[in-house]
Amino acid sequence: MKLIDVTVPLDANLPVYPGNTPFNVEPIKRIARGDSSNVSTLHLSAHTGTHVDAPRHFFDDGPGVESLALELLLGRTRVVELLNRKAIAPGDLAALDLSEDLRVLFKTHNSHLWGSSEFRTDYLGITEAAARYLVDHGVKVVGVDYLSVEEFKKPGAPAHHILLGGGTIVIEGLNLRDVEPGIYDMFCLPLRIVGADGAPARVILRRS
Repeated sequence: MKLIDVTVPLDANLPVYPGNTPFNVEPIKRIARGDSSNVSTLHLSAHTGTHVDAPRHFFDDGPGVESLALELLLGRTRVVELLNRKAIAPGDLAALDLSEDLRVLFKTHNSHLWGSSEFRTDYLGITEAAARYLVDHGVKVVGVDYLSVEEFKKPGAPAHHILLGGGTIVIEGLNLRDVEPGIYDMFCLPLRIVGADGAPARVILRRS
């Protein structure tokens, strides 16, 4: 059994989406200072690194991350590779047969952006029309390999609204650099934070 961890490490080198809280570990107690144990406080956004978006991210009356269906976040998942594009469009998806795919992770050039601590605005997002295509074709989990499913600063954030409003769970911040296209079992477990608009998650793939 081969497990592939597609979670990005949480450390000082992690890029942060503009306006979000930078990740930081604050030492509260340290044995080296004479304390009885090591204790730290974590400072981070709900959308730090590899994370899951809940509908509440864009809908005030939407469910929080604790209400997401775990059965959707665990199970057969398809990794699709789309390279040399500026955005994922319906034409890219029409060339794929998604009829049996409930969960789709998109591997793009984004996965090679993780080597930089600086946030990159030239990442590849999903267009509004492609988001509608995914919802209309019954895809219930969409994963992308950078910090947003949305094209950078797209007015109105249409991809988020369509996906989350259509009942599709969004996983952002995956590192798919070493993952070959194909079918996997996915284990995605976001932190159970009541009422949160999102939460960091550990995401593991297993070759089916």
